[in-house]
Amino acid sequence: MSRIGKLPISIPTGVTVSLNGDVVTVKGPKGELTQKVDSRISVKVEDGAIIVERHSDERLDRSMHGLYRALINNMVIGVSEGFKKTLELVGVGYRASNQGQILELSLGFTHNVFLQLPKEISVETKSERNKNPLIILESADKQLLGQVCTKIRSFRKPEPYKGKGIKFEGEVIRRKSGKSAGK
Repeated sequence: MSRIGKLPISIPTGVTVSLNGDVVTVKGPKGELTQKVDSRISVKVEDGAIIVERHSDERLDRSMHGLYRALINNMVIGVSEGFKKTLELVGVGYRASNQGQILELSLGFTHNVFLQLPKEISVETKSERNKNPLIILESADKQLLGQVCTKIRSFRKPEPYKGKGIKFEGEVIRRKSGKSAGK
């Protein structure tokens, strides 16, 4: 039995879960999320907990069991607490600013990079003297947040020699030594 899949998901106060056929809808103070569940998996709401069960012990059923339990759990956490990711811009002259949902990045190219963010994500940029600029993204949808962070990071990935680029806060970049000084 899947160790992740068999764990019940407790429903916090202020969060409502509704089942409509094979679609799970979770509403909370931070928003509303929906997830279509595969027909091999059944979802039940019993006395303040969500229980995810599978119909057979086939390999695909076992893998789906843990997957859908994790997805529904992320939805419950997202609508109650939300998810937050912080990106750090490392490099001389790298800057970030935002006007509403438009993020403007200055990353050493000849032009600035503009990115229109989805309405489900709230963005905040911080620039302090003698510190790297930060981009703080918050959302109830963990998948969407991860996709947007990866898109922003893809504009200038951290390079291994000086560590310049966009990285997640706390991420450790494996550094390489440069050319040898001579023989």
